[in-house]
Amino acid sequence: MKKIIIPIGICASLILTSCDVLNDVAEVLVDGTETTDTKPSLTNGEVIQGLKEALNVGIKNSVDLTSVTDGFLGNADIRLPFPEDALRVKEKALEWGLDGQVEKFETTLNRAAEEATKEALPIFKDAILGMSISDGFTILNGGDGAATSFLKEKTTAELVAAFAPKVEAAIAKVKLTEYWEPIASKYNTFANLPLTNAEPVNTNLNEYVTERAISGLFHMVEIEENKIRNDPLARVTDILQKVFGSLGGN
Repeated sequence: MKKIIIPIGICASLILTSCDVLNDVAEVLVDGTETTDTKPSLTNGEVIQGLKEALNVGIKNSVDLTSVTDGFLGNADIRLPFPEDALRVKEKALEWGLDGQVEKFETTLNRAAEEATKEALPIFKDAILGMSISDGFTILNGGDGAATSFLKEKTTAELVAAFAPKVEAAIAKVKLTEYWEPIASKYNTFANLPLTNAEPVNTNLNEYVTERAISGLFHMVEIEENKIRNDPLARVTDILQKVFGSLGGN
């Protein structure tokens, strides 16, 4: 029977390789660590749940911030200015020395938004619950504001329809039109004079406040969403911790 002779170099290589493998196993047993990623895997359903939870938290915080006195008026990012289609009215009113009335109108414009926003929470929550998301991972990994942008795209029309009656009631409560009508009436009287080359103004205050209030809320929701994305302390529920904690660098 022939003897099989294995060269010494090969034997040594096999022995060293075996030792390395044993050492790796021993290190895992001693340290209890592994080299693979230990973050829990997520299902698309969990991601969708986390995204909706983030939007719910965001809208609640946003309503809390905006539905108080100066919530809109004192926030330069969302403050309602004089309506854009009536800026010529503002310019003339200031020329006529109606500075005080212009200021009262702009203040009350924002008071209407603040008042209406008090009714926004259930409307937004219903919109969030009704959202259909096919791929939560796409939105989760879409970066800052991705969930808010998705909400805005999918629900704005429904939100406007639901929110408009609340705005109308708020406008009546703060008596916004009482500050608007004297300014608009004076301007329209001027516009109807011969040779003025001015067009009468008929600004829809309900529509203006509705659109700007919803836009302001979305702006605030995006800020809150980004806090949850980037600050672990803002993840106030288990699902937020799990879903947004899965993002790299968090």
